[in-house]
Amino acid sequence: MDFTVIDVETSNPNLASICQIGVAVFRGGKLHELWGSLVNPNDYFHPMNIAVHGIDENMISAAPYWAEVYQRVLPFVAGKIVVSHTPFDRTATFRANQSAGLPIFDCSWLDTSRVARRAWSQFSQSGYGLKNLASHFGIAFQHHDAVEDARAAGEILLRAIADTGSTIAEWCSLVNQPLSPDSISSVARVASFEGVLSGNVVVFTGALSIPRQHAADLAAAAGCDVGVGVTKHTTLLVVGDQDINRLAGMERSSKHRKAEELIAKGQKIRILGESDFQALLQPI
Repeated sequence: MDFTVIDVETSNPNLASICQIGVAVFRGGKLHELWGSLVNPNDYFHPMNIAVHGIDENMISAAPYWAEVYQRVLPFVAGKIVVSHTPFDRTATFRANQSAGLPIFDCSWLDTSRVARRAWSQFSQSGYGLKNLASHFGIAFQHHDAVEDARAAGEILLRAIADTGSTIAEWCSLVNQPLSPDSISSVARVASFEGVLSGNVVVFTGALSIPRQHAADLAAAAGCDVGVGVTKHTTLLVVGDQDINRLAGMERSSKHRKAEELIAKGQKIRILGESDFQALLQPI
């Protein structure tokens, strides 16, 4: 029943651009400690990200850089079970460590979105976002505050443990099991239903380092439907690294502009670079 939850916010679509981190420590099945910090990402702030979490350049002017925050976080995670809701926060810490030339965290990761899909049948295919789960279970929190998100994810995990009787150690294995007995009847079905990004609709734009068809195959194997253009169903826009590194004041593709228009209208679309996308697909 001991675990640590990590949640981060980023200043722009690059996952390494962490501008806030939240840590929730659970011991003996209870919340033991909360800790958080703003982080100077040494990178620009995109208006879309600011609109989500409300953090801007002025707020982080005196904040520590990731290398300093890393040292503060290490005692919370070294040798521990570390929880994140979806793989994005885990991958963000990996990319931030990589960018700063720091070792990756020596821990065992557990994705609570995968726990929720297996603990409660009504969330097996949809509705397993943090906000929806917290609302369903009456967990009050301030969404997109990293500390609050970390706490909420931890409370959802405790609820799953209580409802199923499976320990956290058992859940570290259970999240890799098929969602239902008939899901193993077809390899294609397992890939689309069990993938780490299952439930997402991804669109690619910009110059990729790999052939577009290969990228589409990787996305499908990770559980994504692959779209040709950005629509009301799109949840992920993957942009070539060269293009995403030029976002500050540079011209965007038509797909990118369309995604930003839909985001401004309230649609939840995550924009990220190709290398971040590929990092998400790496095994824990």
